[in-house]
Amino acid sequence: MSRRHLAILTAAVLAAASLTACGGDDSSSGGAKTLTYWASNQGASLEADKQILQPELDKFEQQTGIKVNVEVVPWSDLLNRLLAAATSGQGPDVVNIGNTWSASLQATGALVEFDDATLAKVGGKDRFVPAALAAAGAPGKPPAAVPLYSLAYALYYNKKAFADAGITSPPTTWEQVAEAGRKLTGGGRWGLAVEGANPSENAHHAFTFSQQYGGEWFDSAGKPTFDTPQNVAAVKRYVDLMAADKIVNPSNAEYAQNQSVSDFANGKAAMLLWQAAGSNLKSQNMAADAYGIAPVPFLAAPPAGGKKVNSMVAGINMAVFKHTKNRDAALEFVKFMTSDAEQVTLNKTYGSLPPVKTVAGDPAFAAPEQKVLQETLASTAAPLPQVPEESTFETLVGTAIKELFADAASGKPVTEDSVRQKLTQAQQQMR
Repeated sequence: MSRRHLAILTAAVLAAASLTACGGDDSSSGGAKTLTYWASNQGASLEADKQILQPELDKFEQQTGIKVNVEVVPWSDLLNRLLAAATSGQGPDVVNIGNTWSASLQATGALVEFDDATLAKVGGKDRFVPAALAAAGAPGKPPAAVPLYSLAYALYYNKKAFADAGITSPPTTWEQVAEAGRKLTGGGRWGLAVEGANPSENAHHAFTFSQQYGGEWFDSAGKPTFDTPQNVAAVKRYVDLMAADKIVNPSNAEYAQNQSVSDFANGKAAMLLWQAAGSNLKSQNMAADAYGIAPVPFLAAPPAGGKKVNSMVAGINMAVFKHTKNRDAALEFVKFMTSDAEQVTLNKTYGSLPPVKTVAGDPAFAAPEQKVLQETLASTAAPLPQVPEESTFETLVGTAIKELFADAASGKPVTEDSVRQKLTQAQQQMR
């Protein structure tokens, strides 16, 4: 991403991107250090994440004397706030970032690069699963972050609702999703819940559907190809879950902070597409035997060029801002969070997979949910384009889909032409 493009994007979000926490500094008492950490929302709520993380941060302080002040940032705000911090030089010391944003944030020059010497300070390059580390920065450059949690999308379904509707197995095609969803919708329950107002979630699903339709969002030269027939068909198929199939509650057009997970946990929706939802569901008192986990469906009859892809290679990376006044302390914190003990504790709690080799085979990651995620990552997941403009793609295309969901919720027709117009507009904004 050019600095000009970053400036344009950031200018639009600075007003909303409150920088309530600045990088840590040495305190006046005994030289003790304090770090500020922006964590991404992985659990059922921001407060749930604080409760999960705080004991680990206390443990780190006991071991090192370094205090960590954490703020859990919702996904709907995180990218904008990271871009604002990158361009202003004000913000936290350590951050969680979606792995798809790595190349974009690296292009700002605001993140510490993990060359071999820096990686050695957090345990070394060989600790990390190669595929996870490859999604931590632009190809041919040192990583701009290190992997923290590895994730993939799966389909979660309510076993009792399926049984009551006479559905004997989870859908394997989108046509079956629509058919099952119609049987499951009614009596205050909907077939499927989505996060229609979350640009990142929308962009992730747009990528997967595009792969299944044989599309790409960028050509080999890195130029955007948003409004191709394949991408138009892909986005329309996703939005049509609400607009045409009518298996998604129109209120989901306003969901952006994990409300779809709550609807599934509370029985208001019978299916959910999510990355490692188990910990969310457990925290909302949904028993593990009340739902099943299956791979994300495919098209029943994919067009020529369609790919067998049903998830992005998802994950959370941990990065350090160059503006930190405590780089050594920040790297020590990264080393702690990627240590064997913390990787087991945190990934087990969140239902994600550890991106470090030494604990990948731990029994904590042998549950049905993790088996589905592992199989998906190993065989049917694909990485989002590792181009500097990737985060802008997520913002623009994800927002276009948000607007299409709003149209669907209000009863306005969602047509190929209306989808194409939105994607063409997004492509023009990229240029």
